[in-house]
Amino acid sequence: MSQLKTSSALSQISQDSSNPSHATFDLFVQAQSCQDVKLHFAELCRQLEINSKDFRNFYNKLKEKLNYWKAKTLWTKLDKRASHADYQQGKACKNNKCLVLGAGPCGLRTAIELALLGAQVVLLEKRESFSRNNVLHLWPYTIYDLRGLGAKKFYGKFCSGALDHVSIRQLQLILLKASLLLGVEVHTGVEFEGLVDPSGENGWMAKLQPRTHPAASFQFDVFVSAGGGRFVPDGFKHKELRGQLAIGITANFINRNTAAEAQVAEISGVARIYNQKFFQDLLSQTGIDLENIVYYKDDTHYFVMTAKKKSLLKKGVIKQDFSNAEQLLAAANTDEEALNQYAYDAASFSTGGKLPDLQFALNPNGKPDVAMFDFTCMYRAENASMVREKRGKKLLMSLVGDCLVEPFWPLGTGIARGFFAVFDTAWMVRSWGLGVPHLKVLAERESIYQLLSQTTPENTSKNYAAYCINPKTRYCRINLSSIQPHQYCVNLVRVCVCVYADSVSGFEELLKWCQKHTRGYEMVDVKDFTQSWRSGLALCALIHHFRPKLIDMSSLDESDMIHNIQLAFSILEKELGIPPVMSPSDLANSDHIDKLSLVLYITQIRNAFMHILHPELNPTPAATPPPASEPESRGAALMANSEECYFCHLRVYVLERISAEGKFFHRSCFTCHRCGITLRLGGYTYDQTTGEGHEHGRPPREFHLSSVP
Repeated sequence: MSQLKTSSALSQISQDSSNPSHATFDLFVQAQSCQDVKLHFAELCRQLEINSKDFRNFYNKLKEKLNYWKAKTLWTKLDKRASHADYQQGKACKNNKCLVLGAGPCGLRTAIELALLGAQVVLLEKRESFSRNNVLHLWPYTIYDLRGLGAKKFYGKFCSGALDHVSIRQLQLILLKASLLLGVEVHTGVEFEGLVDPSGENGWMAKLQPRTHPAASFQFDVFVSAGGGRFVPDGFKHKELRGQLAIGITANFINRNTAAEAQVAEISGVARIYNQKFFQDLLSQTGIDLENIVYYKDDTHYFVMTAKKKSLLKKGVIKQDFSNAEQLLAAANTDEEALNQYAYDAASFSTGGKLPDLQFALNPNGKPDVAMFDFTCMYRAENASMVREKRGKKLLMSLVGDCLVEPFWPLGTGIARGFFAVFDTAWMVRSWGLGVPHLKVLAERESIYQLLSQTTPENTSKNYAAYCINPKTRYCRINLSSIQPHQYCVNLVRVCVCVYADSVSGFEELLKWCQKHTRGYEMVDVKDFTQSWRSGLALCALIHHFRPKLIDMSSLDESDMIHNIQLAFSILEKELGIPPVMSPSDLANSDHIDKLSLVLYITQIRNAFMHILHPELNPTPAATPPPASEPESRGAALMANSEECYFCHLRVYVLERISAEGKFFHRSCFTCHRCGITLRLGGYTYDQTTGEGHEHGRPPREFHLSSVP
């Protein structure tokens, strides 16, 4: 029996060595550069005679034709992930085409999830190579997730033993290989310059450099940006989060993987508050004053530290003191040699001088891989998603990675929360592909986004094996409906949910629709989106055209503008769930009419009525019978269905409100009860109290700024 097994193994080895595709697969798995991965993948497809652009059948054909024992363990892992019910056997998004911008870890991880959902996925990356040596801290679930994608197969040293980190470059290579095997079309050396609006028979496309790149003709209905912290697609707004000055320094040294280097202990994080003697000794012996330092081993010896400004000035790293952080850390105000020496001395001291022959690794520019940066100021997107529509073509847009939330590096939250946002985005795209109404899709995504900045390893589920794109498997306490579709507001609606907001032809089309359905009504003459609506009669006429029993046009007086507008607002909110975007007085006052807001409001009315059958009788200017019941009295009764600010208890209109914890607030009211600072969504803590002893029995302002950005 032993001889038979040996003979079989030898036969398998002989077969492997004689099969060129097996050798190419090995080269693909072991490749250590982006270019080599793509080169060996293309060669593998050529040898197996598989079209890599046949995304729907590619993975199954690859498994069928590459009957190689070394690949089977990888197929097992990928099959297990793909078999999850959320993906509906790769059919959940079978009709969707997705463009992903950026081949960073979050961009690649997003592409993988979208491919598993069955979408056609094209990923664009400006760079030709992966060159970021910095090392990422991984939360336990992230390690589990990556192992499930074959990380150990692609990179044998991945999180061996107690290691919980990996270099950005290695993580990109792992995810690139998995993406390609699952049918993602990856293009490097391509610069994204913006979106191209639909025209003629064409849908949404991308403006690329070079102009003639094949991906420039790709039409898509989903766009995901993972383009980095300072790249934000048009329409999204970022909030600036500024704290006390904090200066970070990263440094990478060559790892020769010698026995001596292997013996040097890593430093998972030493902070001054926990080890004052270490930092006092460092200061007295080297003149270097730090708040904390981290040391990880991977492709390089990686150090990251927070340095005190006074120390950097004294050591000559910073030439001149400025109160402005941008001026302070500008290249012209930095001595590179002094910075390199500062980083070298800190690394040498923190490892007890046990790392022999410390030599800097080089960055893509051929210089020592040392960087000094300011994380005093970080950015967070106000919204995670939006929908644009032109010429009947909808585009779902989403942010992931640093362009959604820049991480606070001392906490190691970047890749962990980044992957959470990836899964949340995939869940949103799944809903989009399954035909869920887009306002509901967006409202649910923003409900989830409110929790992202509060996630930690402690307050998320520990059942990592159950993690999937469904948020309920990851967030312990989540309300997917904390923001309702009709409450979803604000910045997104103003920018893009409306089909008419960004094109002249769109305005004209909406205007013609309004004219058509108000024609024949006395004292109604719609010519624009300002003066024509001041009396409120045009709004009432639209309601009467589709739902004549809801309003008695003969009872309205053109001069009673506030009443007419308030009546229309109340009916539209009660019957169609469309909240007003401004006060009746703002609409009645010609000096305060916000044209764009009115266009967006009327668009929602149009969309709602398009789903209602036309009334049996055509509208006429003649008086109609009064409704079955008397209309509610003016004043408070008309406010029955309105939203009010949780703090001041006054009405809050869509354009001036924000939503948190299922409640509404004026932006000016959403402040910390302690210091009065304006709060940001996801950056506060919520403390439910009884409110006993407070004015009018109201609870105190229960929102407090979180200490974690």
